[in-house]
Amino acid sequence: MRRLPIYFLVDVSESMVGTPIEQVQEGMRTIIQSLRVDPYALETVFVSIIAFAGKAKVLSPLTELYKFYPPVFPIGGGTSLGKGLECLMDEMDRNIRKTTPELKGDWKPIIFLFTDGNPTDEYAAAFRRWNVHYREHCNLVAVSIGDNVNVLTLSQITEDVLLLKDTDPESFNKFFKWVTASIKTTSMSVSECNADDVKLAPASGINLEKIDPREHPGTVDENFVVLRGRCQTTKRDYLMKYARRLPSEIGREMFGAADFKLVGAYPIDTESYDALSDGMQSKINTRKLVGVPACPCCGNQLGAVVCECGNIFCVGESDTNTCPWCGITGTLGHGESSGIDITRGLG
Repeated sequence: MRRLPIYFLVDVSESMVGTPIEQVQEGMRTIIQSLRVDPYALETVFVSIIAFAGKAKVLSPLTELYKFYPPVFPIGGGTSLGKGLECLMDEMDRNIRKTTPELKGDWKPIIFLFTDGNPTDEYAAAFRRWNVHYREHCNLVAVSIGDNVNVLTLSQITEDVLLLKDTDPESFNKFFKWVTASIKTTSMSVSECNADDVKLAPASGINLEKIDPREHPGTVDENFVVLRGRCQTTKRDYLMKYARRLPSEIGREMFGAADFKLVGAYPIDTESYDALSDGMQSKINTRKLVGVPACPCCGNQLGAVVCECGNIFCVGESDTNTCPWCGITGTLGHGESSGIDITRGLG
């Protein structure tokens, strides 16, 4: 039996925390449930999911559709697209069946790349390897979630670069239905017509735009600030996500061009986060951050208190607090009026 391999290469960097990764998780369940009732897909489709942040990891190896169950998506630090692409190519080397004189191999693999940010690693070597050895033998569809991605970067590895402008739940739902329809159409095409290229479904009713890289100059890389904190009560780690806000006529007195406004705070699984993070960090001044979250783990009112050790933790109503990172016990004071530089992830 000739298989139609479908790979999902998913950005699980810090900037995906919250609604984006939740929608991807739900979207994957929707895709699999819909494909399982399609006879063409059930006969040909095999699915694999690879996640990348600062590092890359195979969450689900290539599996027959009726046996496949979507994994839980973790979150990591960094956006190492090069490492994600290397992991994808290594997986295809191990699992894709090639045509021999005696046997027809698999159909052209389809790869859906979902990302909301720009690479933070040295990706040039991975891009060269892809373009020389894999590009002509695969169908890669790169999807920018939101308009923060430099599409010129994605256009170096595929001609199919799509921009999903809206990231609300309804838009995500329509988008994943489009992905499902594209897979169904392709599985029917390979089964009935021996066609070997991806058949993308019509994008009517979706704010999904195919990008002409010549019309899109490079975008600003720093669109999010993500801080890592630790709960004083439960000792669990969490991420605080801030999004860039540009000046507006209404809010000019509140936001400068470099200000970032709080989006939310989210508990994370420390082990999986560290496993997918490359350890690279940067600094940002606290004056550039607008808003302080409550702790998402225990509800303490202040979730972004900075210890003398430089790490962030939460405090409640107690006068005395103990840093869960270094163990120092003390009372809460006030920071410098000029702000202090704190550690942030690369997003």
